[in-house]
Amino acid sequence: MNLFAEAFAWIFSPDRATGSLPLSEALGTHLAFTAVSVLVAALLAVPAGWFVGHTGRGREAAVALSGAARAVPSFGLVLLLVLVFGVTHKVGAATTAFVLLAIPPILAGAYTGVEAVGRRVVDGARAVGMTSGQVLRKVEVPLGLPLLIGGLRSATLQVVATVTLAGYVGSWGLGFYIVQGIQLRDFPQILGASLVIVALAVVLDLLFAIAERAVVPRGVRAGRDAGSPRGRRLNRTNRAPGA
Repeated sequence: MNLFAEAFAWIFSPDRATGSLPLSEALGTHLAFTAVSVLVAALLAVPAGWFVGHTGRGREAAVALSGAARAVPSFGLVLLLVLVFGVTHKVGAATTAFVLLAIPPILAGAYTGVEAVGRRVVDGARAVGMTSGQVLRKVEVPLGLPLLIGGLRSATLQVVATVTLAGYVGSWGLGFYIVQGIQLRDFPQILGASLVIVALAVVLDLLFAIAERAVVPRGVRAGRDAGSPRGRRLNRTNRAPGA
């Protein structure tokens, strides 16, 4: 418990607002790396995922990519790209590594979201005269948004954790405090920085959970609520006597 008390004292110490890397600056850099990496990955993976889910082409490659990416060591990838790009381009190398790690979960969320739309729904849309592009834009994409948000959620949490490794290749983000703490054997600093990263991940996870629920179409949500045990009980209670 004393270590946790010392860790919280380190987080809220006035010294965190000064020095070569203030805590607010480190937090901002951590968030910037995360936001840029996930945004670039989404711009690349979402259209590709929608194409795969809508047409069925390249599905095997997308599944293989999503599965193989889980075996890639994050730290090794960051160091490899730093060596390839050169030490003068460490920011670009680290960002590229984070983008590559974020692409597979976003790609999987995009194509599984489209694939999860019922074929009856798609056939019904085609029956009323919708073109293939309209089916994608007006039916498959809106109904597949919850799974896409889930993919973005998974990618964001993975990148938030992996950005910590940037502290090994540069004085950036919250990972710098952990690396410095290991070198100085300052355990309150290591734990304090780790707690800030955990808190950041929890906040982002909650925000994505809210967004994931918010993008569910109202009719789909009403159907789920009606099919739940609570919904069935309410239906029986509201049913007229003798009906």
